Amino acid sequence: MGKKNKSKQKVSGIEKTAMKTEKKMNSKLKKELQAMGEDDIEKVVAQIEKEEAARQKVVEVVLDQPSRRVNFTLTAHPFKDELVMLGGEFHDGRKTTVYGDMYFYNLNKKTWTLIKAPGAPPPRCGHQAVAIPSNKGELWMFGGEFSSPSESQFYHYKDLWVFNFGEKKWKKVVVPNGPSSRSGHRMVYSKKQLFIFGGFHDNGRDFKYYNDLYKFDLTAYTWQKINIVGSIPPPRSGCIVLPVSDNKILITGGYSKKRIKKDVDMGEVHEDMYVLSPPKGENKDGQWKSVDVKQFGVTFPARCSSSAVLVSPTVAYVFGGVYDDVTVEDEEELHGTFFNDLLALDIEKRHWKIVTVTGDKEKSKRRRRKDDPDAKDDGDDKDDDEDDKEKEENPEPTKVVVDDGVFTMTLGPAPATPTCSVAAEPKTQVFTPSPRINPGLVVKNNVLYLYGGLYEDGDRQYTFNDFYSLDLHKLNEWQTIVPNDVSSQVWLDSESSESESDSDDSSDDEDMDVD
Repeated sequence: MGKKNKSKQKVSGIEKTAMKTEKKMNSKLKKELQAMGEDDIEKVVAQIEKEEAARQKVVEVVLDQPSRRVNFTLTAHPFKDELVMLGGEFHDGRKTTVYGDMYFYNLNKKTWTLIKAPGAPPPRCGHQAVAIPSNKGELWMFGGEFSSPSESQFYHYKDLWVFNFGEKKWKKVVVPNGPSSRSGHRMVYSKKQLFIFGGFHDNGRDFKYYNDLYKFDLTAYTWQKINIVGSIPPPRSGCIVLPVSDNKILITGGYSKKRIKKDVDMGEVHEDMYVLSPPKGENKDGQWKSVDVKQFGVTFPARCSSSAVLVSPTVAYVFGGVYDDVTVEDEEELHGTFFNDLLALDIEKRHWKIVTVTGDKEKSKRRRRKDDPDAKDDGDDKDDDEDDKEKEENPEPTKVVVDDGVFTMTLGPAPATPTCSVAAEPKTQVFTPSPRINPGLVVKNNVLYLYGGLYEDGDRQYTFNDFYSLDLHKLNEWQTIVPNDVSSQVWLDSESSESESDSDDSSDDEDMDVD
């Protein structure tokens, strides 16, 4: 008679020690949470999902605008003239609020509507969402994270959800073999498939960055992990992932960190670019080939946490981002350079250029006439159009210094790194939204929309709720829908009084009585 449990693997001494250590740390954490009055985060998430599943009706409330936030998604409705905002987070210096709200912005009425729909997913940030035209319009969402107010607990999602625009109802899609729990990943839609790449998982004690690629078949409702061969992109989050023709995937930039020794980590901002190609012929489940490709066009400072959006099938626009100058010995002291330049990437040619906002032409003409009363307008805009074209091909970055009484920001492209040529002083001053990371960036009806994001000034964070638009046909002027008013944001540091914690900025819109 054979031995019992023959196939059971033995656990090594190192693994046993790690398991005991993890158990002790979890026990210690639970005691600390009880002292702070916080519940276990997994129980909190489960309870929220249970409450949302019990919702029976749709409730809609028209509001002025969403609250300040970063790491949310802003998506164009596949049919209507609307934008859809989902989730995000806000930190006031003491506590973090993670949102689970959904807003619709009507482009024609210029109104925001908060929608509470049956079966909604729990709050999250760092997730991804895409809208598709199938089944009268759907919004698909994957992953993200939820944190306790004190940020002592983090919960990373690996769930997949779909919102039907016609029915105004959420559904959780439970399918095996999907990606592991993560946030900071990227998701794109191509030929009735969702592709998910990268991201990270960080529980406050340990972290991991990913470079895996998954696809979800929207017809068969199946997950498949794609086997990549060739020059494989290193793990990263906060990168740019774009669909290319022939079902290819382009990956560039991003951030990752690795452990050098105990309690010492080193971060890296990636500047590389890869193109992943599917197998040819009928072997649809075969290996994908990854190639490290060369980039062309203008050079610009390295960055991560930029926002990117397709403005045509072959061109993407990229806004903002940050470069953290950090050394191994001084990991906690991040010295970030934030950007607000608008870049264009030709996906097929892998060619970068700076998008120049030229300024209002008519305003410029009026200024010229005012400065020179003898100047005449011949009514021919041909020369002006040629000048605009030349400026687009040979842009002159703008620099505008704004001081709103709270802090001073330089608007326009950040100073070039030693690898970039230093631009000459601009001839004109053209408004550009202030530097930031992870704003909402979306295109609808050939208009680029930008909302929110985050900027850091030393130890202080400024989370925005400003809102802008840019006509991509004219490229003449950023229109301000909601101005940038950072002076109204209350920041609570360790010396602030408890009474200051009543700031409206940290309030969760989900606390509104809309049931």
